[in-house]
Order: sequence, then C-alpha cells, then structure tokens
Amino acid sequence: MPRIAVRTVIAEASPCQSGSQPGLVDGRQSAAALAIRRGVCRRLRAEGYALLPEVPLASGRRADLVALGRKAEIVIVEIKSSLADFMADRKWRDYLAHSDRFFFATSAEVPLDVFPEEAGLILADPFGAEILREGAPQCRLPAARRKEMLTRLARAGANRLHDLEDPGHGA
Repeated sequence: MPRIAVRTVIAEASPCQSGSQPGLVDGRQSAAALAIRRGVCRRLRAEGYALLPEVPLASGRRADLVALGRKAEIVIVEIKSSLADFMADRKWRDYLAHSDRFFFATSAEVPLDVFPEEAGLILADPFGAEILREGAPQCRLPAARRKEMLTRLARAGANRLHDLEDPGHGA
C-alpha cells in the first residue's frame, strides 16, 4: 500500500472524530459526549499531546480520554455530558492512580459548580475547549505505574491501527 494511502486511512480515523471507528465508539458515548471529546482533543492536540480515547486501565476502569505529553506526562480526562451523568458516576478518584493530571470535561449545558475543586475542569464544544481550572497538583506517577500506562497506551494504539488495516482479525 502506498504511504499516502496509509496516511489517508489514519487521518480519517482520528481518535477524536465522532463516528464508528473500531474501538473508538462502542455505543456508550452520547452525541453530546462525542462532541465534548472532539473539542477537548482539538485543544490538547494543539498543545502537543497524543490522544487515545476509551482506554481500559489496570483497575478495570475505562478512561474516556488519555493524553500523553511530550515528556511522557499522562493526563486523564473524564467526560461528563450532563448533570445526571456526573451525579451517577463517582469513580473519578480512581483515575488519579493512573495519571499525572486529571480533568473533567463538560459542555456549557452542565453547571460548572458541581465539579470538585481539586479536579481540573475543561469546558468544550465540538470545535475547541478552554481549560478553566488546572486542579490540585498530583504526585507524579511512580515509575512502575508509568511504565504500565505507557505500555497500555502503546498496545491499545497499535491494536487500533491494526483493526483499521484488517478489520475483524484482532485477537
């Protein structure tokens, strides 16, 4: 396959697009959540982060979005598309053990004052996002946990690329 064709496939399967790419949208994400994700991805990508949505963690949780910085810093973003979504889900502290920084991301339709002060906060729409609050500083991940997360991200990304090239033949 010519190199230009591979680049086209990858560009069409951006992890932050709404759509039905393998492993990126599994039916649990609402249209509102996908719109928030798209805006957050645009903002973080512009800041130099590599992004991977829907990442299973060693704890059994699944991170809505993981961003990997140039210096291997790991950011987890939990997307909340409605007040009910936020109120029903109190697992956010579990993500702190898997990241250097943690943010909630939401839209203008959700009251911002419900989000805990110690967490970062991002306001997004489908076209971009604004970081409203950095949140309380977290300790850097221990080396073993960072290695586990980097390996998890690399494997998830590689498997998704393979699924795009050869749908239906994953393990």
